[in-house]
Amino acid sequence: MTLRIGIEDGGAPPYEQLRAQISEQARSGALPVGYKLPTVRGLAESLGLAANTVAKAYRVLEADGVIETHGRHGTFVAAAGGAAQKEGAAAALSYAERARRLGLAEADALALVRDALRASYGGG
Repeated sequence: MTLRIGIEDGGAPPYEQLRAQISEQARSGALPVGYKLPTVRGLAESLGLAANTVAKAYRVLEADGVIETHGRHGTFVAAAGGAAQKEGAAAALSYAERARRLGLAEADALALVRDALRASYGGG
């Protein structure tokens, strides 16, 4: 696992840089399913970060379904398509139902999603 935290990364806070890098490496397969991540304290020390910064990144990654914590056994990369897929599908369904109730045409609702995705993923 290779992680780099720096101020040159567009001003993103360190926890967000860490979250994004771990998420991308898990998605690409560079961190395989079941890979045991370092402890919060260990990763914080190796990166020169506060333990709370790493803990925040891990909490967000766990909420997103990218990693899962098994108590004292450690923190591991979760299976792709697990919790993140389910939560994403639920969010998409909720949006679709809300857009319909608001009277948006399907094409308009889809255009709004595309715009939001471009903004969120930095696609301009």
